[in-house]
Amino acid sequence: MKINLEQVTDRLAGHGEGPVWDAATGRLHWVDMLAGDMLSLDPGDGAVTRTPVSSVVCAIRPRRAGGLVLAVERGFALLDPDAEKPRILPELWPANSIRMNDGGCDPRGRFYCGSMATDDRPGAGKLYRLDADLSVTVVLDEVSISNGLAWSRDGGTAYYVDSGTQRIDLFTVDAAGELVDRRPFVTVPAEVGTPDGLCLDAEGGVWVALWDGGAVHRYGPDGSLDAVIPLPVARPTACAFGGPDLADLYITTSRPSADDPAPSGALFRARPGVTGFADWEFAG
Repeated sequence: MKINLEQVTDRLAGHGEGPVWDAATGRLHWVDMLAGDMLSLDPGDGAVTRTPVSSVVCAIRPRRAGGLVLAVERGFALLDPDAEKPRILPELWPANSIRMNDGGCDPRGRFYCGSMATDDRPGAGKLYRLDADLSVTVVLDEVSISNGLAWSRDGGTAYYVDSGTQRIDLFTVDAAGELVDRRPFVTVPAEVGTPDGLCLDAEGGVWVALWDGGAVHRYGPDGSLDAVIPLPVARPTACAFGGPDLADLYITTSRPSADDPAPSGALFRARPGVTGFADWEFAG
């Protein structure tokens, strides 16, 4: 099955990441991570606004009470609906060669984000959880490149990528909402690319961006590869369903260098024939 792909924006981001649909505003947000800016698309007229956040901004999710929660270089931040600038929460570690990378919210309204070493050394990162009371818990240690994290529609399973493993893993979500019983779901051959950000569709399919693979793959609930979206860039980074009907798959990309002739750093959109479901929102 051929899935049509369109380029939605110019090459706006150096390292585009973390797309998320904000139903309250009818906009798609994503980050120009290393520039420290949030980008927001109005699909109606194609206008994009750029909001400075911090030195680095890594991931975004809507809040139930309005506004956004964000992961920044060494912790978290909150952006109120009418505020021009976010409130940066206390840093979780001192300045060093570790930064946040990617994350998502669980059905209980808790925001998770994982870290990585800027020199990609293995095992230097952790997966953190920000609760509604703004307390922070370490959920996983010895993570290499913490990337995609999403929960199934029924909330009983979480899908997680530590890119250093070349895998998408599954967790069972226990009665207390904790992630337990980690096990492999899909192993991506290195020659195909490295699994990065992911999202789920309403039929239980898992869509994952392949860094240095120039494609987004869909894996069915049984782990079988059943759809491929080729991109005209080498480094897609993440994907998310958006639009009023959640039928558009938005794909962020990274620019390897300023003189890369491909449209890397642009935002792309596909209509894959399935819909997503609403992202869980942060309760704080």
